[in-house]
Amino acid sequence: MANDYDVIVLGSGPGGYVAAIRCAQLGLKTAIVERENLGGICLNWGCIPTKAMLRSAEIFHYMQHAGDYGLVAQGIEADLAAIVKRSRGVAKQLNQGIGHLMKKNKITVHMGTGTLTGANSLTVKGDPAGSGAEEALTAKHIIVATGARARDLTFAPADGKRVWTYRHAMTPTELPAKLLVIGSGAIGIEFASFYNDLGSDVTVVEMLDRIVPVEDADVSTFLEKSLRKQGINIMTGAGVDAIKVSDAGITATIKDKSGNAATSDFTHVIVAIGIVPNTENIGIDGLADMDRGFIQIDPYGRTKTKGLWAIGDCTPGPWLAHKASHEGVTCAEAIAQELGNTEVHPHPLNRLAIPGCTYCHPQVASVGLTEAKAKEAGYDLKIGNFPFIGNGKAIALGEAEGFIKTIFDAKTGELLGAHMVGAEVTELIQGYTVGKVLETTEAELMQTIFPHPTLSEMMHESVLDAYGRALHF
Repeated sequence: MANDYDVIVLGSGPGGYVAAIRCAQLGLKTAIVERENLGGICLNWGCIPTKAMLRSAEIFHYMQHAGDYGLVAQGIEADLAAIVKRSRGVAKQLNQGIGHLMKKNKITVHMGTGTLTGANSLTVKGDPAGSGAEEALTAKHIIVATGARARDLTFAPADGKRVWTYRHAMTPTELPAKLLVIGSGAIGIEFASFYNDLGSDVTVVEMLDRIVPVEDADVSTFLEKSLRKQGINIMTGAGVDAIKVSDAGITATIKDKSGNAATSDFTHVIVAIGIVPNTENIGIDGLADMDRGFIQIDPYGRTKTKGLWAIGDCTPGPWLAHKASHEGVTCAEAIAQELGNTEVHPHPLNRLAIPGCTYCHPQVASVGLTEAKAKEAGYDLKIGNFPFIGNGKAIALGEAEGFIKTIFDAKTGELLGAHMVGAEVTELIQGYTVGKVLETTEAELMQTIFPHPTLSEMMHESVLDAYGRALHF
């Protein structure tokens, strides 16, 4: 039958389309169902276009500080419309690339809203022509990769005018004069950094006692100090109790860490308080165990129902594109194995080897346990720190702000975690991630030759420092 497949993937984000490609590579007849844009939120409205915007802000920042590099730049201005246009162009280019990958791998794409009718069947309503026709699809296995969306404030839902989610913040028609950002996770801090660089007066409100709370406490402290120095007002241990919206802007009632409430006026607010999984009305009820809307899975992506799998942001976190893609590959290989392929050997997801990156200025990156989590787990620790100011390449780049922290098990030398803040650390972190996957100890890292002059030398020095052997600080 034309609409009968080995695997159907519901959702084409970085988890879904990667899962579909890997299934096709393994010889499985594969289809993908997408209701909006191939590539999902990450490619069209998340990771990629936001990084394009942040790159524009970064260059603008450097141009404004041209004198620090012996250069003269005058009359520097930011063209917000052009920045947005470039960002959307980047997203469009990659969206078209996903379409090409589907054709290349002979993956059938069904555009429309998919609804499960069982563990091995679903319906798709709607098509590119907009006829509203419904078709029935069946498969031996179905992978749910429906992702998630931004969480709204119950008392001030996003309107796209004054109250924004990340999606509205990516296509602004005007630069906020005075911006409130609620939430200091990666999304909140990235947009706070972007709009601050472009000239907005930015205030960040975080309910917990420190910003980027999933990161190591030392990183949070350093980043807060840096962002304050750049002019961002940061309120931790605080909450927004009410928002009144008008045509001119918003009035927010903010309760500080002492419990004192005060009102402040802003032109716009970005709500970055987490996500809601897209699992309502997809027919999943009764087929999988759920927790706050998230589909519960085993380390390979299996739900409680045979033949039904789930990956990505509709499952437990961390909610990161690269985690979803990795899950997609693992899930595809596990399915192929169940269908008789003896040449694939899927590995369960190791959540302690998932790197996290925040693309503010300075950047933040980490993998593994924080110092606090490692202590809670009962480890005896050896900890190394190395500052950017001790690195020749960082000084030459004019980026001497930051540090690299490494955490080891004192008994075995196992690398438990690595935490960085500073220029290009989102590129550096993968070195430690590879080390964790290879179960590297301090001995191998110490014996590794790092090229000079590079920022990566700080990774080596941080390891050496954990054992009292740092050479350049």
